[in-house]
This record gives sequence, structure tokens and C-alpha cells, in this order.
Amino acid sequence: MPTGGRRPLIGVSAYVEPADWAVWRGVRAVLVPEAYTRAVTAAGGRAVVLPPDDVDADVVGVLDGLLLAGGADVGAGRYGQPPDPRTEDRPDRDAGELTLLAAALAAEVPVLGVCRGMQLLAVAYGGTLHQHLPDVVGHEAHRPAPGVYGTHPVRFAPGSLAASVLAGVEEVNSYHHQAVADPGRLTVTGWAGDGVVEVVEDPARPFVLGVQWHPENEREPRSITALVRAAGRGCD
Repeated sequence: MPTGGRRPLIGVSAYVEPADWAVWRGVRAVLVPEAYTRAVTAAGGRAVVLPPDDVDADVVGVLDGLLLAGGADVGAGRYGQPPDPRTEDRPDRDAGELTLLAAALAAEVPVLGVCRGMQLLAVAYGGTLHQHLPDVVGHEAHRPAPGVYGTHPVRFAPGSLAASVLAGVEEVNSYHHQAVADPGRLTVTGWAGDGVVEVVEDPARPFVLGVQWHPENEREPRSITALVRAAGRGCD
């Protein structure tokens, strides 16, 4: 928790999906799993939910950090490939989040990408994705069943931001069928046991980090806590 000053404002990118509540069924709603906002709050931040919007990125001017949440696939056209039939993209999210990300990087705002968010980071930095990971690694362990997380070991590059922020983490959860193939101008600093890229970062910046798993669902979401702490350095 910050020791003084205001709570850092953390923008959390949101979905637009059909949702059910009370008497309403299939209403398009702006939503994000509460685990993200709960983790930001627990770390001492104030979560601001950001629906897809690519008109401008003026909101970045009031944010102290940006969290790119997980969700549907990044559109293959964003990295120059035809879509695999199993790719399910959300063009509105791609457009809105890439707009936010460009502004956040220009303003040196700390950024954390989670699952899809990490993949979006890689694409923004000129990289590419594996569109269906089981075709590459030969198994389904990274997404064992619909709505079921896998668990696997992870290792980090010594001396990296990931090794510092995630010290002591040996296993992570997993729910994805795509993965980073080429990180572009990012540096890969974390790997699963089967070689799948689990962490990317930009060593030229104080805090630009992507993790392939879902820290919001961990008992100790260290990467989210680290984002809030990095964002809070200008709030005291």
C-alpha cells in the first residue's frame, strides 16, 4: 500500500460482451472480471475500467498505470497473418487497446499485459503470435478444458525485471491457446517448461512487462502489485 499521497490510478482494459444479470439476457455490456480490480485495490491502487475506444487516448494523461487484461485473441491481421479458423478476435479491443498502449508508452506510464495483454504488447512491438499453440507444442496443457486452468512450471532470466518482481514464483496458472512466437523489440525473460514464452519486457523502460498467465487469480498477484508500486512512485 502507498505510504502517503493519493492512490495510483490504474486503467484496466475491458471487454464488450453479451451478459446476463437480473431479468436481462444477452445485453451487450462493458465488463472485466472483478479479480483484476480487486487485485489493484489490494495493492493500494484505484482501478479505472476502460471500455474499447480508439477515438483518442487522452485518458492516459490522468492514469498512473495501464493494465491490459486477458480475453479474446488478437486479430491476426495486426501481425500480417491470415486468421486461423480457431482464432476468435475482437477488433474493437485491438484498436482501443493499441491506441491506449501507444499513448502509455509515449508518456512512460507503467504497463502490465496479462495473457492476451502480453500478446498485444508483443504485436505492438513488431512481433507475431502462434495462432493455435497445441499445433506447436503438441499438447493442450496450456488450456486443458473450457473454463479450466492448467498449471505448469516457469523460469525467469536472471537479472531481469521478471526475476525481480516474480522472485519465488515457480508455478503459474494457464489458460490460452495462442502464444508469442516472435517478441519483436521486446525481450523474452520467462519460459514454461516446454519453451512457451511466459514473460516479455522492455529493458529500456522502467516498467513494461507482459505475463502469459492470469495473476489476478493468484493468491499473491505479484505482477499486479509491482505495477501498482511502479505507478505509485509519482503519487507521493
